[in-house]
Amino acid sequence: MSKFLLILLIGVVIYYFFKWSKSSSSNQKGNQPGAGNVHSDSTGQANNSGGSSYGKWLGGGLGWAFGGPIGGILGFVFGKMYDDMSKGKFEYGQSPASDFTMSLLVLSAAVMKADGKIKRSELDFVKQFFHANFGDKAPQYIKLLGELVKQDIDVSEVSLQISHHLDYATRLQLLHYLFGIALADGKAHKSEVDLLDRIAGYMGITKSDFESVKAMFVKDTDAAYKVLQISPDATDEEVKKAYREMAKKYHPDRVASLGDDAIRKAAEAKFQSVNEAYEKIKSQRGMS
Repeated sequence: MSKFLLILLIGVVIYYFFKWSKSSSSNQKGNQPGAGNVHSDSTGQANNSGGSSYGKWLGGGLGWAFGGPIGGILGFVFGKMYDDMSKGKFEYGQSPASDFTMSLLVLSAAVMKADGKIKRSELDFVKQFFHANFGDKAPQYIKLLGELVKQDIDVSEVSLQISHHLDYATRLQLLHYLFGIALADGKAHKSEVDLLDRIAGYMGITKSDFESVKAMFVKDTDAAYKVLQISPDATDEEVKKAYREMAKKYHPDRVASLGDDAIRKAAEAKFQSVNEAYEKIKSQRGMS
């Protein structure tokens, strides 16, 4: 069963829980003489603290049971959004529809909080990415992200779960996107790069691949060589061979099975970085 179906199941259970809860509460009010003794807040509105506040815990428990660490986090958040919806804070929409998108949302929140504060540049980067790539679905994803950044996220457990359920090419694509968030302000902060190094390790990404993706964002004199995973003293033939291997590894067709134009667009950007690195080396060496 896919995580989407598991999360959908969580949502259905929570929905019927609240339906039962509200029905039960309504019946009690209609049948008991003391129904008027409902606790009120300072505005005079009824305070139903006993029922809807259970949503986030129910969602979290079911999410963890059926969907591992990511399911637990998202289940808790969905439950919290149901609680808030009952208080008029949210108009709840459909849940994210792919493992990649769920992983992207959870780890986005973790990276955004890496240095202890959420920068405007990072938030703008994420919003622009979702609006550009997910269209009408973007607002619900951004709303969900707003709840995720409030949670404590164990990146080790989440990343290990991702390593078991997403193929290697997709994990590389996810890492590339996360570097985009970290470098949204134009600076490579040590806390963010260290966190990305940890995430990559738990996701099973090799050190050489991590350094390659990192070099696409953190530029130095040898960045182009690092992208192709070769040293500056490599021969021209070794450069050409390395390019062919990297072009094959990062080709957008490797993530085509995810069936999402947004993911393909992001993969094309990464593939372009490989081409740019190769062209830069060719220009420096005068290669044909």
